[in-house]
Amino acid sequence: MGRIKFVLFLLLIGAGVSEAQVNRYMIFFTDKTGTGHTVDHPETFLNARSIQRRVTQGIEVIAEDLPVKASYIQQVRATGATVLYKTKWMNGALIECTNAQLASVNALEFVKSGDTELVAPGATGSKQKKSLKFGFSGTADDLTQGQLAMLGIDEMNADGYHGEGVIVAVMDGGFTGVNTQAPFQEIYNNRINQDVSWNFVTNTSNVYQASSHGTQVLSVLGVQATVGADQFSAGAYKATFQLYVTENIPTEYRIEEYNWLFAAERADSAGVDVINTSLGYNTFDDPAMDYEKSDMNGSTAAITRAAQIAASKGIFLVNSAGNSGNDLSWQIITAPADGEDVLAVGNINLQGVRSSTSSIGPAADGRTKPDVVALGTGVTVIGSNGAIASNNGTSFSSPLTAGLVAGLRQRYPDLTRAELMEAIRMSASKASSPDNFLGYGIPHYRAIVNYLEVTSVEPEQNHSLVIFPNPVTDTFTIAPRKPAVVQLSQMAIVNAQGQVVANNPLTYNWPDNSYSVNIGNFLPGVYFLTVRIGSRYETYKLIKI
Repeated sequence: MGRIKFVLFLLLIGAGVSEAQVNRYMIFFTDKTGTGHTVDHPETFLNARSIQRRVTQGIEVIAEDLPVKASYIQQVRATGATVLYKTKWMNGALIECTNAQLASVNALEFVKSGDTELVAPGATGSKQKKSLKFGFSGTADDLTQGQLAMLGIDEMNADGYHGEGVIVAVMDGGFTGVNTQAPFQEIYNNRINQDVSWNFVTNTSNVYQASSHGTQVLSVLGVQATVGADQFSAGAYKATFQLYVTENIPTEYRIEEYNWLFAAERADSAGVDVINTSLGYNTFDDPAMDYEKSDMNGSTAAITRAAQIAASKGIFLVNSAGNSGNDLSWQIITAPADGEDVLAVGNINLQGVRSSTSSIGPAADGRTKPDVVALGTGVTVIGSNGAIASNNGTSFSSPLTAGLVAGLRQRYPDLTRAELMEAIRMSASKASSPDNFLGYGIPHYRAIVNYLEVTSVEPEQNHSLVIFPNPVTDTFTIAPRKPAVVQLSQMAIVNAQGQVVANNPLTYNWPDNSYSVNIGNFLPGVYFLTVRIGSRYETYKLIKI
């Protein structure tokens, strides 16, 4: 299904809107000829990090990356319309104008008038009173770092990976207190890119307003601090951050999806590696903008299309699955979590039990969603008052997972986004039997590392195990190609004379799904390793040196 179009004039007439009424619209252009930029010289519109991300992952700079044609923007402004933001990925602009001005804009030959979309009524800054939409609630709970251990982030940090050199963008509704409260002092002074961060709701650089939701999300992702007598630590507490306000708290209109698009483009151009979004969209204050469940197919919602483009640039996207599990009229993930290349994260408690509020799948086209799950019930956060609290929702399982992704991106800088996504899914606790409640299960740092090590070894033909290193000096590893499927039960080593020199039981263990065998005391020579897997046997030749 393509972009949902609105019949603008009928809508305006039916609503009795006067010619002087100012609204906001997305308009789209026919081409990019004569932009003054070329794909051969991306340094004129992308920074060095953004270009290097593409080079590392084998991604070409294409016309989609070129800026919008400046003369088109000038002609739109000449109608009297205000141009708020431009989108190069979708080749268009967000404008604010009256009905008469819109008619003049749509009459321009380079404007795709049939695609013009009403995205918000009124002018920038107009508000309505509305309850907070993120779907989390605060509860009293003991401070715990179980949220890190569940994903193996404690092991990741112990291995020396805290997100150093990785840039993470956070799209949210506001970051109150980050610029003033003591626990955020280090990240605010040293690790937030103030020159890039932007508030797309107010069109200012002030992101430290409107909501504490982004504050709490950021704390889970990137803060390490002593708060009173307690130590607080996030997974990527040495990463660098870009902060973007895309969600307008008092209202809900399609414009917020496009705010996300503008922010993602800005983040891409500034070299971001990971984007965390603890937001989701399905219904709006204007029912004409609502999505159907069938629209959650990875290609319809504006924000999902934007997320898919961001992923195609090599950016890793982590998104909350949504908190609609108890909504009997919905019961599906929300955009952009429906994107095929978006890692949608559901909510479980410390016992691994899914919260009833956590959105379920599949996506409308049948794909498994959510992708993974993480702690989202009783998550320890820091609020805008600088105090430690506990909150619930997929809003917090997402940044926990994004912290894991940041550390993995640091450890494996040459992996493509798709390769890292596959490793996270295929090594998770339910990889052998994913479902639409827990997805592929709980991801874990050690399981992902093991998976990547195993899949980098070329297997012997028709064998389900990999044996490495081989030749072996002292210790070798036995690991299944598909660790969640293969159950190892027994191994034996036979020397060249046919004597059994080792005979050990093997038990499957997730996430540390590798088996080390020390043969340092063996004489050099040829040996044969036999492993029983269920009712069948596989034999491998070992060279001891």
